[in-house]
Amino acid sequence: MKHLSRLKSLQRYFEQDRLDAAFITHLANIRYLCGFNGSSSILTFCRGAWEFFTDGRYTEQARKQVKGATVRVDGRPPLAHAAQSTGSRLRRAQGVTRIAIERDYMTLAMQARLTSELERAMPKSRFRMIQTTGAVERLRIRKDREEIDQIRKAVDLASSIFPGVLRTIKPRVTENSVAAELEYLARKSGAEKMSFDTIVASGFRSALPHARPSLEKIGRGFVVLDYGVILGGYCSDMTRTVHVGRVDRAMRDLYSAVLDAQLAGIAAVRSGAEAQQVDAAARNVLRKHKLDKYFTHSLGHGVGIEIHESPRLARGETQALETGMVVTIEPGVYVPGKGGVRIEDMVLVTDTGCEVLTPTSKELVIR
Repeated sequence: MKHLSRLKSLQRYFEQDRLDAAFITHLANIRYLCGFNGSSSILTFCRGAWEFFTDGRYTEQARKQVKGATVRVDGRPPLAHAAQSTGSRLRRAQGVTRIAIERDYMTLAMQARLTSELERAMPKSRFRMIQTTGAVERLRIRKDREEIDQIRKAVDLASSIFPGVLRTIKPRVTENSVAAELEYLARKSGAEKMSFDTIVASGFRSALPHARPSLEKIGRGFVVLDYGVILGGYCSDMTRTVHVGRVDRAMRDLYSAVLDAQLAGIAAVRSGAEAQQVDAAARNVLRKHKLDKYFTHSLGHGVGIEIHESPRLARGETQALETGMVVTIEPGVYVPGKGGVRIEDMVLVTDTGCEVLTPTSKELVIR
């Protein structure tokens, strides 16, 4: 991965904004910038230099993984160590020192601790905390070739286990058993872990968009399977809906309407299109079928190191799509007391439109 160029891009942003120092605390951003995937770390920028702080559990891991930053490890908590090291660098600064923090990820307790440690390290200096939003995420939103290749592998792995999952879907088998087999197959195939809590929802419960697997036994009706895997640090996300037992005309029509909406959403994806326009393309199809009131969530979201990233494809979102973004297209219809259908693919935005990354068929499977 291009960690050095990422650090340089972020450094230019800090320098243009006249920031003297910065503390990166969100673990996904730290991984993106320098490659470390442990659970305890702080990445700092100060006067042209990047430093990485972790604790003794990750000494060897940090030395192997971290790129572009000097690794610092001792017995102090990483935040305290980072504050003291950065404060000592800024001690003789003239005027008010501007220090950036990630507003969305630094808790009040963390900010209080950081302030306290900086005051101790630079007692005669004045500093101001500058809350930044999206500084790293603006870099992450467009995936480079290596990231896209890794996402493809995660998508392909998740898709490859789908036939095996289908074989577990039988009447009187519990949702929990299907989820357990799905996650076992994912791990056995090489997944690092699941991207999120697997969703298996059958019968009337398929009308719950984010139902968790239960001890309910699968009977006649729709079964929604929503899952993803992490491979090489990057997530995948897919949803398929199958049917157990004989399918009546109303259920076939419901499935077809959702599939038509999904295809319309995919067709609307292109560089320059507004996120809300893509959402509207799918929603308008469901409106023609008088099903739009049962579509209760946004059409999709970005996927990368995290399962939910920018952009968000929803009403009111004016952000323009750009080449290199990876998003989900996942319309759903959820009819209380009857059941629900959701179909989801991951899509790469290209110069000429988009590429559907998910290879799994969307033809209705009947078990």
